[in-house]
Order: sequence, then C-alpha cells, then structure tokens
Amino acid sequence: MSDPTGGAVSGPASGGARGDDPLRLTVPGSATPYPRADNPCSGYLVSGGGTRLWMDAGSGTLGPLQRYVGLGELDAVWISHLHADHSADLLTAYYGLLFADVERAAPLPLFGPPGTADRLAGFLTHGTERSPVESAFAVHELSDGHRARVGALTLTSRAVAHGMPAFAVRVEAGGHSLVYSGDTAPCPALTALAEGCDVLLCEAESARRPAPDEGEHLHHTPEEAGRTAAAARAGRLVVTHVGRGLGADEAVARASAHYGGPVDHAAPGAVFPVG
Repeated sequence: MSDPTGGAVSGPASGGARGDDPLRLTVPGSATPYPRADNPCSGYLVSGGGTRLWMDAGSGTLGPLQRYVGLGELDAVWISHLHADHSADLLTAYYGLLFADVERAAPLPLFGPPGTADRLAGFLTHGTERSPVESAFAVHELSDGHRARVGALTLTSRAVAHGMPAFAVRVEAGGHSLVYSGDTAPCPALTALAEGCDVLLCEAESARRPAPDEGEHLHHTPEEAGRTAAAARAGRLVVTHVGRGLGADEAVARASAHYGGPVDHAAPGAVFPVG
C-alpha cells in the first residue's frame, strides 16, 4: 500500500529501530565502475528494527548480499541512479524473484529514478510481450524530496548533481540517521540532506576535479567528501565508490585532511553501527 507521501509501506509499522536490532550499514560491495575480484560494485544493506533495505544493486552485489539477507526477506530496494554499477543486479534479482526458489507474498517494493521499470523491461523483454517487471517489483519513482516509510525506516530522497536523474537518501530510525550520496558532485542538496546525520556514506570516485575543458564534474574527490561531511556536521564519514586511480587508504587520508571526525572506507564485508 502507499503512505500519504507516495512511498511504499512494508514490513513492521514500528516507530523506530528496536533496541535489539539497531540501525546499521553493511557493505556487500563498493567498487566502481566494474567489480574487482574481491569487491563487487556499489551495494549496501541498511537494517534496523526488523527492516532490511537493499540500497543500490550494482554489478555483483546480489551474491554477497545473501550472506546477510535473502531476496525473500528484503523489505525494499532503493536505487540512486541507473548506471550499471548501481543497478545491474536488479536484472538477476528479477529472475530470482519470479523463476527460482524465492517466495514472497507480494512484489518487492523498489524505489528508483523515473523510468526504472521500463529500463528493466527493455533488457528483460525477449519476445513480443513486455516482461512482467511489475510482477517482481512494486516500482515507486523517486522525485526531489520524496519521502517513504519502509517498516521501521523513514527514507527521504533528494535529487543530486550527476548529469542524469540521480538521488541521495537519508535513512532514519530510532533517532539515528544514515545519509548515502549515491553518485554526485558536491551540491547543496546533499549537504542539506546530510545535516547532522550520524553517518555519511559518500562517494569519492574522482582522483581530481576535471579541468574546464574535460567536461562536467560528476563525482566527489576525497577532499570534497571530507568538506561535504564537515559542512553537514556529520558524525562519521565513510568513503565509498573509490575510483580505480585511488587507493582506499589514500582516499581516507585525503578526506581526513578536510574533516575532523572519524573517516572509514566502505570495504566489502564492513559493518558500521549508525548512532
């Protein structure tokens, strides 16, 4: 069903994360723009209060995600934008949801940019009839300021600067908050969304800002990730989506020079308490 703000409601209707299941972030993968041998692309599990949210579904993340939660146990999926390193595993999830051993009472709620369902169908349709994407996913299109409640989690999405429809999200439960940048250059919308959050999960893809003749700046450098965290007064910065021209340790060190709080890297398998 839908809440008054247009978002899906699924799972328990609790007002916040249970004390025995506090809000936390788990990292199945964080690589870009294609998986490493030991690190899938961007995909994260946000959990708390008995609710499980798959946040971005980049190439290769569905496999390690199942160490923590099965497709049948997820409450929703949230997708920042439709580049493959953030969304490609929706395709294999579709087959799992409809044609394998996964049992669900209803389609899995999926929050994504406008056109998400048709983009999936464009790849999945192989005959004269459109593949039944909506039988696998209950698709809810994001917009700037979109709010939704998924079980114990409240999600607020903002449009960000990535040269295409792209969103960041603030996840709140039990008085604590996690903000995920998705892919974006520094922008006021992200800073405002992250204001006072416990954890900012921020991309740091670019080793440097492009020169004016090299095109639009579409990502954060590590220094910019640090400055965004400082401007938002975030409690902790976790850098993710670190470009192949950077090492994780280098990205953390460069971000730390511009932010006084704790800085970590979203290494595959890492778990971060939120709050």
